[in-house]
Amino acid sequence: MTLVKICGLKDPDLVRFCAAEGVDWLGFVFAAQSPRYVTPEAAESLLLGCCGATPVALMVDPDDALIDRVCGLGMPVLQLHGSETPERVTAIKARTGCEVWKAIGVETAADLAAADAFTAADRLLIDAKPPKGADRPGGHGQAFDWSILEGWTSPKPWLLAGGLTPENVAGAIRATGAPAVDASSGLERVKGFKDRELVRAFLRAVKDA
Repeated sequence: MTLVKICGLKDPDLVRFCAAEGVDWLGFVFAAQSPRYVTPEAAESLLLGCCGATPVALMVDPDDALIDRVCGLGMPVLQLHGSETPERVTAIKARTGCEVWKAIGVETAADLAAADAFTAADRLLIDAKPPKGADRPGGHGQAFDWSILEGWTSPKPWLLAGGLTPENVAGAIRATGAPAVDASSGLERVKGFKDRELVRAFLRAVKDA
């Protein structure tokens, strides 16, 4: 079955809910420019609700001080979502010993070539490129053209992200063969806050796919 990550959680009740519903990874955003930002202090209590789900720390071009603070919370997975170079990813993995994911923003098939350079990453997250003029990375709720993944073989285990919703995730899985999917804004009715019914509907759609 396709694995599921839900990112951008900041409500303790929703963390517990997602874990109880069987979500595989729960993402916490440590990037102040995001509406889903949580401080390391707030994350300490959020982590108590993860139960069997694996917490993932999303950071954007973090310095060593933030990395050390987040790792000190016991985060087993670091997701790098900025302009980190392959060398920086290698250094972070060596510094922390954590599982490290690297997000790759794509718009065309040519963008996928960037994935090959991140040999130290444990997983890749294939996401939509941000729109022009955006103040933060990520797909901003927009899906990219999934057909660019046709015939592509990922050098690492990977997740599909970018504009995934309960309505389109089954089609996305069928179109791309994604072994895992990552959703955030597509599960919100109010910006920054996940909706329980949308989470349930998303999980049902993934299972049906």
